[in-house]
Amino acid sequence: MLSLLPLLLLQAASTQTPPLTPATKPVPAVSKWPARDAQFTIQDFRFRSGEALPELRINYTTLGSPHRNAKGEIDNAVMVLHGTGGTGRQFLAPQFADELYGPGQPLDIKRYWIILPDGIGHGKSSKPSDGLHMRFPHYDYTDMVEAQYRLLHDGLGIRRMRLIMGTSMGCMHSLVWGETRPDFARALMPLACEPVEIAGLNRMWRKLAIDGIEADPVWA
Repeated sequence: MLSLLPLLLLQAASTQTPPLTPATKPVPAVSKWPARDAQFTIQDFRFRSGEALPELRINYTTLGSPHRNAKGEIDNAVMVLHGTGGTGRQFLAPQFADELYGPGQPLDIKRYWIILPDGIGHGKSSKPSDGLHMRFPHYDYTDMVEAQYRLLHDGLGIRRMRLIMGTSMGCMHSLVWGETRPDFARALMPLACEPVEIAGLNRMWRKLAIDGIEADPVWA
């Protein structure tokens, strides 16, 4: 049975704001966890805006192994979704991984197949900075969740998830999952977000970033 307490404790950690001007950029530590990276390419992906890409690349990391039930269906898949600016591999950091994936822990990789995707616009998944810049299709959470679904269903052959959980933006993605595909996961765990429109300082800093990018002639 999935234990909720350690996961809820991680909610506070996921919302901590890093210093604005760190003295030095931290060097990523090599993870001790046996993670595997792969990519799935979605052909002719159409965005909600009506725009399309002939190929949309979704990068993902996995831990553990898929288990199949008597019907041959994968029944132990868990997807963990990152926040704005993050990647799936952030959940290999010790403060997460050492509390989640070990023997007897909530997401014990001997029991569960953990899937950590990079969202559209993040990590090694397709993003504007690959070269399209302002010509990259406009995308929203619905598009990001649809790409996750295509990865899970079409790429990995999963018909029902054991759990979909996420923090911050990933939390909001889990809510979108509940609205758009309510039967695809046995459980949803949204952490560190609210089911209301982004407002206040959160919206302000996002708007400032967008305005700055759109005003950059080199980015056109």
